[in-house]
Amino acid sequence: MPPDGTPTADASAAMRALVLHGVGDLRIEPIGRPRPGPGQVRVRIGFCGVCGSDIPRIFVKGTYRFPTVCGHEMAGTVDFCGEGVDDLKPGDPVAVFPLLWCGRCAACERGAYVQCHDYDYLGSRRDGGFAECVVAPRRNLIRVPEGVSIEEAAMTEPAAVALHALKRAGSCAPGETAAIFGLGPIGLMVAQWARAMGASRVVLFDVAPAKVEFARRLGFPQAFDSRERDPVETLGSLTCGEGAHVSVDAAGAPPALVAALRAVRRGGRVVILGNPSGDVSLPAALISQLMRREAAVFATWNSEYSAAGNDDDWRASLEAMASKKLDLRPLITHRVPLAESRGVLEAIRDGRGFFEKVLIHP
Repeated sequence: MPPDGTPTADASAAMRALVLHGVGDLRIEPIGRPRPGPGQVRVRIGFCGVCGSDIPRIFVKGTYRFPTVCGHEMAGTVDFCGEGVDDLKPGDPVAVFPLLWCGRCAACERGAYVQCHDYDYLGSRRDGGFAECVVAPRRNLIRVPEGVSIEEAAMTEPAAVALHALKRAGSCAPGETAAIFGLGPIGLMVAQWARAMGASRVVLFDVAPAKVEFARRLGFPQAFDSRERDPVETLGSLTCGEGAHVSVDAAGAPPALVAALRAVRRGGRVVILGNPSGDVSLPAALISQLMRREAAVFATWNSEYSAAGNDDDWRASLEAMASKKLDLRPLITHRVPLAESRGVLEAIRDGRGFFEKVLIHP
């Protein structure tokens, strides 16, 4: 194994992978099966989810090196354990935390791995889960509890990110109103968490009628097309003019962030969760309103993870799936074989068809 921990590959034992050779240059091809080094585990991928960030990463921005195997929302079964790993065995179901922290910086010393100063990442900086197998450190694996399928476990990463977003705002207390802008998978997961936390109202907005209708079918009747219903007026009518206690931008589109800021009540909290798709200009009047409301604005990008096995966003998400407090299965709209993955990713990019959570399987 190289000094930086990158797994070596066995060229004689090939596996199939969706390999990004350059921006937009996706190829399904055989590559060497990675060999785990000391303290590492090779995981046979069961499912790997497509994140909204994967589309610009593949077709617009590129990754940090080429070639790269993308995909960071993954779960599967243990295939082979490297030296020193004796608490897992082949066939054990595991979810994979994709962030590889350095362990040396001040953030890592505090256990705040998502704030690591020099992190690596499966699926963007190092090969990820759009393949038959991936290698990860043992410390990045969590056993999947009984009653949780590998499909569900592959959604642990976005579920944990959604939970962390609400926790950044101090959670969503019983009786509060949550407003969520953007009804992709992550926004719908935020909605499920807000409901599970006891929010009296979970009010959802999107500009795509199909997503609004999908949210209503999932049991969120107060889902609205923000092009037809002004969010501030809609929330005002539901809250006696007060607005949302917690307002979440889960879209990343500039209008969604502006709407989330406009929708928050006095003393409320705004969470910036969606990856930004462009620059945002805030009117002076809106900034003035936020100042007078003394609204708090929180930013988030990932989730809390404990290498020691303590309570964290990942374990909370898996436990919520096991207890059925979270039901993520209805969010899955596509299960795609690896051989057909390129066409589906291109369709998502081009807006051809309706997609929520897409899971790729080898």
